Amino acid sequence: MVGYLVVGGTAAVVTFLATYLMRWIAPRVGAMAQPGARSVHEYPTPTLGGAAMFLGLLVAMLVGSRIPQFDAMFTGSSEPVGILLAAGVMFLVGVVDDSREVSAPAKVAGQVLSGSVLSMFGVTMLYFRVPFASFEYIVLSPDLASLLTVVGVVILANAMNLIDGLDGLAAGIAAIAGLALFLYADRLFKAGLLEGTNIGPLVAIIVVGVAVGFLPHNFNPARIFMGDAGAMLLGLLLAVTTITIGGRTADQFSGQTYFFFAPLVIPIVILGVPIADTAFSFFRRLLRRQSVSQADREHLHHRLMRLGHGPRRSVVILWLWTAVLSAAALVPTYTNRGNSLVPIALAALALLLYSYFHPGVVRLRRRDRAARDDRSGADPVDPVGPRAPDEPPGPAATIVDLEARRRAAGGS
Repeated sequence: MVGYLVVGGTAAVVTFLATYLMRWIAPRVGAMAQPGARSVHEYPTPTLGGAAMFLGLLVAMLVGSRIPQFDAMFTGSSEPVGILLAAGVMFLVGVVDDSREVSAPAKVAGQVLSGSVLSMFGVTMLYFRVPFASFEYIVLSPDLASLLTVVGVVILANAMNLIDGLDGLAAGIAAIAGLALFLYADRLFKAGLLEGTNIGPLVAIIVVGVAVGFLPHNFNPARIFMGDAGAMLLGLLLAVTTITIGGRTADQFSGQTYFFFAPLVIPIVILGVPIADTAFSFFRRLLRRQSVSQADREHLHHRLMRLGHGPRRSVVILWLWTAVLSAAALVPTYTNRGNSLVPIALAALALLLYSYFHPGVVRLRRRDRAARDDRSGADPVDPVGPRAPDEPPGPAATIVDLEARRRAAGGS
């Protein structure tokens, strides 16, 4: 465990310090995000956070290659080089998109190239188990393994990019998910189901370090954004951990209560928040006959803000959902007891009730109802009294306006 702490700590420290440098460079090279109709920030903000994260990855991998504990991962294996090259391709695609906003097909083409580089250097799935299926597992052919690798990279790169809509949201989710994936890999290794040469746990702890190192600069109010370069880089690294940890274990391992879960399903559960947001976005636009690349304000964080939560509270709620899903996936692997899920279910219920019945949400809902009654010709008495300075305006307000009022009041 000491070696992993050294690598993760290196990633965190390098990313943290490099982010200061990027905050200084960004205004001088014009790498600034301007406030817009879909943004929640009010001032021009640097966007070179992804560069600091990429630097943290490079240094952490270099340090890991020098630690004897990880010799088996680096000696005679092409996977570390493949991961770094794929990360470089993804980072460059993100940098171009941050600077000139490339088309959606061009961005996906870059993501496919990154996934293809992973596949060329051997970072692919080996097995695929279908829950409840009568057969044990499928040994993937090289062409099918390459296809699933590319698909996984594209899905997670876009998932992390889409969820990166509020200060600190993507970094926090990546840190929680990376830690959960590392703990799951540790359980597989101790059960004899994961080889010591598997690089997945090392990449998972680097994800945690990079995200933790960047988060102090990015939490609301953000001093710098990770941009598409950082969000898609995190997506790629999480795809690598999913592929190498869940896709290389043929045996069932999830605890007796989850005997039907394939190891590949566990990482998908852990990453449930960004994956669910991406799936909802895809089907929502499909039903509305819109382009899948068309931006909107219907993501999970937008919906939480429209309910009446501020940006900070919305971020924390989605962090907690990631933690609850991670616990639901991991706790049975430690306890092998079905009743261990009871407190997790209660935590999920409490979080759901908090999201919908927080006093600020209820107050906003009552005021909106009163406003609708007033527009219909009635003259009701406002059941909540005059609006406080930190309360959001009526239902027609934009997210930017709501955020501006909350920041002015110093609230979340």
